[in-house]
Amino acid sequence: MALALVVAAVAGGATALGGASALGKLGSETTVQQIVSPPSSAPASFSGGKALSIHDVYRRWAPGVVQITSTTIVNAPQDPFFGNTFAPQKEQQQSLGSGFVIDKAGHIVTNYHVIQGAKTVRVSFSNGDNVNARIVGSDPSTDIAVLQVHAHSRALTPLVWGNSDTAEVGDSVVAIGNPFGYARTATAGIISAVDRPLTAPNDSIIDHAIQTDAALNHGNSGGPLLNTRGEVIGVNSQTSTGNTGQQGNIGIGFAIPSNTVRNVVAQIIQNGYAEHALLGVRVQGLTPSVAQLFRLPVKHGLLVARVQAGTAAAHAGLKGATNQVVVAGETWPLGGDIIVAAGGVSTGTVNALSDVIANHKPGDTIRLVIYHGNTKKTMEVKLGRQRSSP
Repeated sequence: MALALVVAAVAGGATALGGASALGKLGSETTVQQIVSPPSSAPASFSGGKALSIHDVYRRWAPGVVQITSTTIVNAPQDPFFGNTFAPQKEQQQSLGSGFVIDKAGHIVTNYHVIQGAKTVRVSFSNGDNVNARIVGSDPSTDIAVLQVHAHSRALTPLVWGNSDTAEVGDSVVAIGNPFGYARTATAGIISAVDRPLTAPNDSIIDHAIQTDAALNHGNSGGPLLNTRGEVIGVNSQTSTGNTGQQGNIGIGFAIPSNTVRNVVAQIIQNGYAEHALLGVRVQGLTPSVAQLFRLPVKHGLLVARVQAGTAAAHAGLKGATNQVVVAGETWPLGGDIIVAAGGVSTGTVNALSDVIANHKPGDTIRLVIYHGNTKKTMEVKLGRQRSSP
C-alpha cells in the first residue's frame, strides 16, 4: 500500500490456479494506498515464552524499516477550455511507501505497486540518510519488488524472516511503516484470518495472505508485519473498505505471507525476475453433500469450472464444466473433470492444488489424477508460465 493505490478485498468460491494467488483488488491510481483504520483491537501485551513487547519489537527492528519515495512521469491533464493541441505536457508524480532491509548487501523488499512505473526511487533511513535505490527486479504476480542501495553495512539493519505457515488466528502482530509519510510508525493487532486470497496488480492470485486488524494506512505498503519474536511473517499490501465506501481502513488489512515473499525475493536477486508455473484451470472445492446430491464418483476433489485456452490444462485435455447448478444459493460447476490429486498430493482444497503448482517451475511435468465422468484417469501435464506483466 503506497500513498495512492486503493484496495478492495473480495471473496469467491472459485480460484484461478497459477503460481501466485489473490482476491482483494489493488486500485489503478498512480499512488499507493496503505491501510487506514479506526482504533484497532491491539492487544495490551504480547504473551509467550520468547515474546517481545511491542516496544522491544519496535526498538530492535524499526531502524531496518525504510520510507520509499518513487517518482513517475505522467501526462498533465489538459485544460478543457484552454488546452493546446500540441504534445501533452509531462509532470512528475510521487508516491510514498514502505520497505525493509533484508541483508547487509543493501537489498530492500517492498511492494511492486509502490515502485510501479517509477523513473527514480529514493530510500530514507532512520538516521536521516536519503539515497537513490536501484530496482533489482519486481514480480507483479505477487506484488513484490526488490531494491538495492549502496550504504555502509553498519547503517543497515536487516530484518529476520519468520515462517508464515505457523501464523495462527489470534496471534499478536506489529506493523511498522510510514503511513501518510509519518516515518516508522508502529501499530499492533492480531491475526484475524489466514489463507486469504488477494488479487495482485496483474490479476493473478496470491495465496495464503494474512488478514490483520493492525492499523494500515496510505504509505504502509511494503512494510513488514512482524510476530512477537520480531520476525517478518508478511509484507503489508492491501486493505479492504468493505461496502462502506469509506476511504480508509476498517480494521481489515492484508499481508503477503513471508514464505511466498522469500521465494520470490530469492529469484529476483538471482535472476532479476521471478517465474511462476501455470496450470490454467479455474476450480471449486467439492463437498460430500454436493457429491451425494449429484451422484458424483468422489466425495472430495476439485470441480474444474473452466479451462483457459492455450494453457497446460488445455493441452493436456482437461475439460471444464458444461452446466452451472445453484444449490442453497451457491453455484456449482458440473459436467467437467474432477481433480483428486496432483503431484502425488490429494487435492481436497483449492490451496492444496495451488501449493503444488507453486512448488514447481514452468516446464515441469506433474501427474494429475482426475475423474472424467465416472472414469478415473491419470495424466501427465507440462506446466506453462504465468504472465507477469500487469
